[in-house]
Amino acid sequence: MNGLVVYAGSFDPPTNGHLDLIRRATGIFQQVVVAVLQNTEKQTLLTFEERAALLRECTKEIPRVEVDTFHGLLVDYVRRRGARHILRGIRALSDFEYEFQIALMNRRLAPDIETVFLMPREENTFLSSRMVREVALFGGPLDEFVPPSVAQSLRNRYPKG
Repeated sequence: MNGLVVYAGSFDPPTNGHLDLIRRATGIFQQVVVAVLQNTEKQTLLTFEERAALLRECTKEIPRVEVDTFHGLLVDYVRRRGARHILRGIRALSDFEYEFQIALMNRRLAPDIETVFLMPREENTFLSSRMVREVALFGGPLDEFVPPSVAQSLRNRYPKG
C-alpha cells in the first residue's frame, strides 16, 4: 500500500503499543498521520494538548509521521486530509468486536475509505492506556509500557503513587 493513513485515537496516554503500530505503519504507508481525538464527552487523564505534545515528542525520530488533532467524525477528518485509509490496532478478540462495529459504521458513512487492522507485537498485546493509567495511579513501574517522556508525565501527575 502507499499513500496516507490516519491512525486516530485518544492516546491517553500514548503507549509502546501505539508506537509499535505507528512504526510498522510507516513500512506500509508513505505517510502516517497520528490524529488525537478531542472528545469533550470523554473524561481523560491527560489534556488534549498534553497528549498531542507527548505524541510529537515520542514520534519525532520516526520518519514520515505527523501528529495532528481533530474533533468530530473520523471519516470527515480523513477526507479533509485526503487519505483513503484508517489504521486501527487489534490486541484481542474483544477489540475486534468493537473495532469491527466502528469500521462498518465508517464504511457506511464513507464507502471510499478503508479500515486497515494491525496487531501489535506480542509483548504489547496486553497493553492498554487504561491499564497504564492504573499502574501510574498506584506508583507502579512504567518504563516497560510507555516512552520515557510519557512515564515522566504520568509520574508528575501521580507523584506519590
